[in-house]
This record gives sequence, structure tokens and C-alpha cells, in this order.
Amino acid sequence: MSQSRKYWIDDFQPDDATFWERTGKRIAWRNLVWSIFAENLGFSVWLMWSVVAARLPLAGFKYTTEQLFQLVAIPGLVGAILRFPYTFAVPKFGGRNWTIVSALLLLVPTSLLVYLVQRPDTPFWLMGVAAATAGFGGGNFSSSMANISFFFPENEKGFALGLNAAGGNLGVSMVQLFVPLVIGFALLPGAAESGIHLENAALIWMPFVVIAAIGAARYMDNLTAARSNFRDQVIVAQRTQTWIMSTLYIGTFGSFVGFSAALPLLLKTEFPQVTGNLAFLGALVGSVSRPMGGKLADRLGGAKVTLLCFGAMALASMGVHWALAAHSFGVFLAMFLLLFVITGIGNGSTFRMIPAIFRALHLRGVRASDASARSEALATARRESAAAIGFVAAIGALGGYFIPRAFSVSLKTSGSVSMAIVGFELFYVACGVITWFAYLRRSFLTELLPSLAEADA
Repeated sequence: MSQSRKYWIDDFQPDDATFWERTGKRIAWRNLVWSIFAENLGFSVWLMWSVVAARLPLAGFKYTTEQLFQLVAIPGLVGAILRFPYTFAVPKFGGRNWTIVSALLLLVPTSLLVYLVQRPDTPFWLMGVAAATAGFGGGNFSSSMANISFFFPENEKGFALGLNAAGGNLGVSMVQLFVPLVIGFALLPGAAESGIHLENAALIWMPFVVIAAIGAARYMDNLTAARSNFRDQVIVAQRTQTWIMSTLYIGTFGSFVGFSAALPLLLKTEFPQVTGNLAFLGALVGSVSRPMGGKLADRLGGAKVTLLCFGAMALASMGVHWALAAHSFGVFLAMFLLLFVITGIGNGSTFRMIPAIFRALHLRGVRASDASARSEALATARRESAAAIGFVAAIGALGGYFIPRAFSVSLKTSGSVSMAIVGFELFYVACGVITWFAYLRRSFLTELLPSLAEADA
């Protein structure tokens, strides 16, 4: 393996068993560790407003409930949009280089939050701008996942991507666990010794952001194999499979991030009598279960696991609906936690499907005996699947916007969130039908993509 430039690796062959055991595994896991750390901070910053918005009234802000839900939703929308350029940044600038930049960009939303939450007269539009910059944290996921997909062999990719995503997703749970604990203490010099200190919601992450940038600079690598031009990447937008998987990922990851963002405010709205910080539990169990989804998909097939997840999500949503109607907090929390576990498993299984699908697409018609053509097809499949991962992640992240907005609209029009939950139930059923129709029908597997059955097995 030669290195023509510092921090650039020109020859990286994870599917070569000898190379992998001798050199590749160590490099891959070193990059994965720092990728997880940076991505974890990205999610923490992205979801800061899920905690802060619910407590702005306590700090003297006079925003309406609908405006508070908007502050929760805006980072989700901006983060989803930013995932497109973040995906393209890895092949353009290199995974290591972009991790440094994307980490340092997190200092923008954290600095703005520190400044504005100490000023209760801040107009809503300006607070909305500050919330929008938290979308920088949401963009990190696409670049991180696209980058890590190049480092691992095909038979370990599902678990590696699941672990990378789970480490990032845990940032949601961390922000919802630690921020309520620290906002009661003055951390800035000269701050009042009493009251609520929402600026701490951002302050606690800033030193770690700097550490992430330094760690990425020293210990991560750029892969020449990941380089591709814009045209090579946007071709995935022309693939029907990209759009199918994007729809499914709205159902899995979109639900995870959307429910994570909305749950703290939803608890205060629907069960104001309940005290204690419980919102972090949802994101925690959803994050921890994600590698399980990747592992199950590696063994059983991503489409089968994903179909089962959508069926279970529809049933769990019905349980949430019943609990709200009965005003049973215990059942509500249990059903929501179950929903989070299933979304985590579904996140892992849907992402595992993407490399398998693109591998099958490019191996179709290639003779096993033609080593040169097979190698070229696999290289193209890796580049396109990495681009598709970022694209699908961007579309899926829209759930972080639509779910809080759906709750807000449902509350405004009907006085409850039941209408929104019914919509979620119907969407999960539709996603299950799409999964079966596109990937589990025997005619599809045997006629249109004969190699997908083997790749997804």
C-alpha cells in the first residue's frame, strides 16, 4: 500500500482477505472510532433544540406551542437538505478532511444558542435562524456513513454501518439526558447563580467539538478509492432503487429522529403531570438496537427484516394511539419505547440493503470467470452505494421535520395528536407493502435482479 500524499491511502482493498487481516482492519476501525465520535457530536448539536425549545417558556420566552414545535422541526429540515452536499463532500475533499470541517462547523449553532437563549426578547425569526444552523449536525451523518462504507468488506459492512450510525444516534439520547442535568448550574463567568441556564445546552459540547476536529486530523485517512466526480454520484438519483430505499428510510430513520425531536415537547403537552427526564430513553433504546438490525440483515436478508419492522411499527403506533385515548402514561411510554427499538432495527436493516442492491445491479450479466469486469463492477457498486447511502440518508432525515410538524398541525386543528399518529400508522403499512412488492416478490428476485437474492442472503 503506497501513500502518495500524507493522510491519503491510494490502495485500499477491504474485500481482499489477506490485506484486510494484515492492514485493512486496523485502519478501518481507527477511522470508524473517530467517525463515531464526530457523528455523535453532530447528532447532539442537531437535537439540542428538542430539549431547549421545551424549556424556553421557563426562561421567559413568550413563544406559542406551535412556534416551539417549529423550533424543534426546523433543524430537521435543514439537516436533511444539508445531507446532499455533505454526501458529495467526501469524494470531493476526502473523508478525513471533511470530518475536520464538518466538526468545526458545529461551533456555529452552539455559539448562536449560547448567545440568544440568554436574551428573552429575541424575536422568533432570529431564534429560528439559530435553530436552522443546528442542521449542520444533521448533515454529518451522510458524510460519515458514505465515508465508512468504503473501509469495510461486504460481509462486515452491515454491522460497521450499524455501529457507526448507532454511535451517532446515541448523541440524541445524550443531549436529552445531560442537558436537563446541566441547565440548572451557571457555567459561564458572571452568569446568574439561580434560574435556568439554557446556554449550557450548547456549552457542554464545544470542547468535544474541538477534540473531534483534532482527532480526525491526526488519526483519520482519506481514501483515493472514494474519489469520484459529481456526475458519477448524481447518477444514483436516476436509479429507481434509490427512491424506493429513500421512502423506506423515511419510515425507519425518519421516525427515529422525528420522534426523538418531538418526544420531550410531546410529553409536556400530553402528560404535564409527569415529572422527571424520560425523553432520552427513546433515543437510547433506538440507538442501541440499530447494530442489531444490521447484524440481522447480514444473516437473514435486509428486506425480510425491514418488512417485519414495518409491520411491528404499525402495531406499536396503534398501541400509542390507544394509550393517548386512555390517557395511560405507562402504556404510552412502553409503546413509544417499543416503537423506538423497532425503528432502530429497521434503520440498520434498510441501510444494509443498499450495498446489496447496488452490488446486484452492477454484477448482473457479469461472468464470475471475468475477474477484470467483476472487479470494475464491484468498484462502481461501492462508489454508487456510498452515494446512495448519503442520498437515502438525506431524504430519510426529512422525518425529523415532518413528524414534529405533523404533531403541531394535528394539535392546532383537532386539539390532539391522534390524527398525526393515524397518518403514521398508514404510512408504515404502505412502506411494508412497498418492501414486499419491490424486494420480496419471487418474480422480482428471479427475473429483474437475479443476483439480489444471493447478495442479500
